[in-house]
Amino acid sequence: MSQETRMDQLERALKTLHIAVDGVKASVIVNIDGLLVAAFPPTDDENPHQNPTSSPQVAAMAATLTGLAEKTLGRLAQGELQRLLMEGEEGVMVIFPAGRASLAVLVEKDARISHVLYAAKRAATEIETVLR
Repeated sequence: MSQETRMDQLERALKTLHIAVDGVKASVIVNIDGLLVAAFPPTDDENPHQNPTSSPQVAAMAATLTGLAEKTLGRLAQGELQRLLMEGEEGVMVIFPAGRASLAVLVEKDARISHVLYAAKRAATEIETVLR
């Protein structure tokens, strides 16, 4: 019986998030340096600059936003980052810390955000456990 690798576990966590909640367009796991760890759906973009929602672009933006949020919360003495949520005209981006990484999720505007937040928090907890 073969054991599941860490990468398999991370990809499974992302896939489960997409299956569990309607409206999730893309999700990525990004390390603190902004490097893509895993993505769902998997990316095969040759030029990520032509597609602003490609996995590498989402990973880079998520890392930048997470760093800014953590610095802001620290300076304002508001404690550790729990989640970062941004709403735009076309959709929502939510980022959850996951230990040494973060989970970023792009969501359709009409999705039930409470369901997304619950499922994404569970996925982030699972990702943190895998990366320990």
